[in-house]
Amino acid sequence: MLSTYVFFTFLDTSSKYLVLAGVSALIVAWVRFAVHVVLVGTLLRGWRQPVRFRPVNLPAHILRGLFLFGSTMFNILALRSLQLAETTSIYFFGPMVITALAGPLLGEWAGWRRWLAILAAFAGVLIITRPGVGVFGIGHLFALGSMLSNCFYVIMTRRMSASETSESLILFSALAPAVLLLPLLPFSFSLPHDGWHWFVLLMLGVFGGVGHWLLVQAYRLATTTALAPYPYSQMVWMIISGWIVFKQFPDRWTLVGAAIIVASGLYIVHREHRLRLQSRAASDVEAEALAKKL
Repeated sequence: MLSTYVFFTFLDTSSKYLVLAGVSALIVAWVRFAVHVVLVGTLLRGWRQPVRFRPVNLPAHILRGLFLFGSTMFNILALRSLQLAETTSIYFFGPMVITALAGPLLGEWAGWRRWLAILAAFAGVLIITRPGVGVFGIGHLFALGSMLSNCFYVIMTRRMSASETSESLILFSALAPAVLLLPLLPFSFSLPHDGWHWFVLLMLGVFGGVGHWLLVQAYRLATTTALAPYPYSQMVWMIISGWIVFKQFPDRWTLVGAAIIVASGLYIVHREHRLRLQSRAASDVEAEALAKKL
């Protein structure tokens, strides 16, 4: 998981580097998905067992892929004007939004403690964006759009994971936007200017593909609860990368807001773990009582 978010940091850093160099955001997003498709097919050796990639619900895969594209595209546009740490901080508000949306969409309702954590995280977002004091801009709007798109992507992943293979989920999340956006490429003329920029552009797919592959490996080796806190390690890598590559360091308000969001997210992880343990203990007691009756 630590390696996963290092690769995702490379992905965001390279995307920001390219758009600041004048490369079209559409080109950046499309190449990231196209190389991802090739790399995932190679790493998972799709030619040996193609049945593993067969979708059960193709329209759902396409919609899920569009949500991932929206998250990626909005994030790239946000990186034009925001620091890496700012976009990551707003992105980390996503788990709280997912917790809130899981009730009406998945039937997984949050209790009052988790709602307090969600409100605290929202306060952290307001500290970072500071609307009304001349700080909130189009970059923050794009970052919020990226976060919301990713929330719906995660919710769809949860719903589809019961019927779809992990290989199909990884492949079609990149294949759907890569195919659907192909007709738009002729209208995007801002290509890389030299060999170095082409190399960085092609590496986007490597960073994204390897990052997602490492993510799958992590979930094969450990539980979701055990891995839940690790995404927040990306904040550290983003601050370091922004400082080294772009000579940018987040101001104190961004750091305060990020700390509140991370603390709220970790509390929700802790609370859900406690509830899961209580539910498991209750099930064991009921099973023991039933066994005595039998």
